[in-house]
Amino acid sequence: MNPEEEYARVLQLVDEHHRWFEESIPLIASENVTSPRCREMLLTDFGHRYAEGWPGERLYAGTKYIDQVELIAIELLKELYGATFVDIRPVSGTTANIAAYTAFTEAGDTIMATSIPRGGHITIGPKHLGGTAGAVCRLNVEYFPYIEDEFAVDVDKTKQKIELLNKNGKRVALAVFGGSVFLTRRQAPLRELADFIRAQNGFVMYDAAHVLGLIIKDGVFQDPLQEGADIVTGSTHKTFFSVQHGIILSHEKYAERIKKAVFPGVVSNHHLGSVAAIAITACEYLKYGRDYARQVVRNARALAETLYEQGLQVIGAHWNPPFTETHTVLVDVVELGGGLKCEQLLERANIIVNRNMIPRDIREKRHANDPGGIRLGTSEVTRLGMKEDHLRQIAELIADVLIKKMEPEKVKERVRELKREFQHVRYAIEEGPAYKRPRLAF
Repeated sequence: MNPEEEYARVLQLVDEHHRWFEESIPLIASENVTSPRCREMLLTDFGHRYAEGWPGERLYAGTKYIDQVELIAIELLKELYGATFVDIRPVSGTTANIAAYTAFTEAGDTIMATSIPRGGHITIGPKHLGGTAGAVCRLNVEYFPYIEDEFAVDVDKTKQKIELLNKNGKRVALAVFGGSVFLTRRQAPLRELADFIRAQNGFVMYDAAHVLGLIIKDGVFQDPLQEGADIVTGSTHKTFFSVQHGIILSHEKYAERIKKAVFPGVVSNHHLGSVAAIAITACEYLKYGRDYARQVVRNARALAETLYEQGLQVIGAHWNPPFTETHTVLVDVVELGGGLKCEQLLERANIIVNRNMIPRDIREKRHANDPGGIRLGTSEVTRLGMKEDHLRQIAELIADVLIKKMEPEKVKERVRELKREFQHVRYAIEEGPAYKRPRLAF
């Protein structure tokens, strides 16, 4: 291979990607877009440096300014979440989960979590699925009993199952709420179960990767620390609109065990440009986060309602409130050819979603590569300034492709037209373009 040709090719492909997203509607629930100033922090000299350990206790010299930035970020996040301990050294949500397992369990312990078809994430999966909890941390995974046709943990049956497991010598060391499809508070009944679990000598974990930006203090979703969680893990790039990184929120009484689990347990250097970026985002969130979070949920409900009106089988139509209490909408597309086909059709129309498992997939022998559903999220389009009417238009475009069977390439032109006025990041102290590749002057 010619290195100069490949160098130019990489730059070309990156530019093509940016142009594509300028003309696309991004509805991936696990994605968002950062402000230009947040993005800029990844380009600083912080990204060249190492800072193993806790601020003020580093194993490397040269960190006196890095330490100050990290401590600012920690204090801002404590204020946002009402936490007495915050650790932003995990480099991803997965790393944060592994750190939590390291702090609160031993290999061979039993944990209870949400199955993947019910919204669980692979980091809480058992060994036979290659899940992080089972395959990496050597934990035995049991699943919460769920109410049929609901995204709701069955509280009474969960208590019975925990008591039976404990009686049979399989004490539930950690109950892990949350996951990658979070639609309703009933998926994490902390007020009903947290004290019971602790009385059974277990700990309570809440994986907030998807809803971190919604659970800010006095926010629009449940507050897990205040409702009984011992530890909250998360990703910082989904509803919380920062760079790709991880975070742990907890209580001061658990600080030392968590700090040790993170370093030297699962993290060495922790991507210091990202630390500065998170500090910038935390400032933005203190100023704009509640308004943003409320609009995210309003947009998700508008999207779900219109999809349902257009004839799509949106999960949760009979719930109260219906469809979603978060940024996420889940649609059963089995009768439309399945998740993979629908994902591909919509991508051809420049509408970016992802295929996703739904509760009946396992029973009907479908798998993650071609599941029965698609998942849609409103975090990124909200950051671009879209409101409910725009999400209703998006729902109609989706229905044109999936229900009315219009050619995706024809729908694409209307997608481009809608997206044209939404090219800048909002809810930022300094607004700017969302999809322009940064170019440095030498």
